[in-house]
Amino acid sequence: MDENSILVRNLCKRFNGFALDNVSFCVPKGRIVGFIGENGAGKSTTIRLILNELKKDAGEVKVLGRDHTDPTVKDEVGVVFDTCNFHEVFTARDVERVLSGVYSTWDSGLFQSYLERFQLPLRKAVKSFSKGMKMKFSIVCALAHRPRLLILDEATAGLDPVVRDEILDLLLDFLQDEEHSVFFSSHITSDIQKVADYVVLIHQGKIIFEEEKDTLLDRYGILRCGQSTVVPPEDYIVRRETGVSTEYLVRDRTAAGKKYPKAVADAASLEDIMLFYIKGDASCED
Repeated sequence: MDENSILVRNLCKRFNGFALDNVSFCVPKGRIVGFIGENGAGKSTTIRLILNELKKDAGEVKVLGRDHTDPTVKDEVGVVFDTCNFHEVFTARDVERVLSGVYSTWDSGLFQSYLERFQLPLRKAVKSFSKGMKMKFSIVCALAHRPRLLILDEATAGLDPVVRDEILDLLLDFLQDEEHSVFFSSHITSDIQKVADYVVLIHQGKIIFEEEKDTLLDRYGILRCGQSTVVPPEDYIVRRETGVSTEYLVRDRTAAGKKYPKAVADAASLEDIMLFYIKGDASCED
């Protein structure tokens, strides 16, 4: 039995001025994987390739143990993009009529219960919904056909903190069944930090790391040094100059703090780690 809901190996796609370069990672069954990176890093392109909306140039993509081009995968994957793609004159009832014909696993009772949970009207046109309501409605529709895998591409972008929190709680509820998995692309690293089990960072079309979130937060750190402290490249991942000091991203902040007692070794958030990799100067170890 395949233990990965998504398996990507050496995925390549070239455009004019941009390329995905041998992208590899996995989404383990029963886990939430956060996919982070700056705008234009390749997150949406990767997702479109996984969904077979773009044709890959090279590499392998498996979804739920099958090739991603297998048409039987569709019923088992729920997808939510950063905008609501339903026609604005449609009501929730109209959308249900359409989707119940598309998905053989559509569950009308579950759809109704989600509408009630999020206080979404059945007979009002989608154009009357707020942005938060539209996003919740998109997720409700993605979940109502009982998928095993949920893929979200910037689904919390532009939403207020209350709505984002509701959506994150819904993702955690979805994971209560260990057969379910979530692949969650976002540039809002605090959302990823709250719910993800694993984190994948992509930058300029390349995967920078694939790590357990707890490992990143428990071990990684920022070593802040004065001008008198010199840290050799083998002791850090990335560094950046602040003008008055030098800061280093390190894999083991406890060990770094002991080795450099005159420096300050602080914990690093996911946002700190991402910004160091994107904006800092890498050590020679890689």
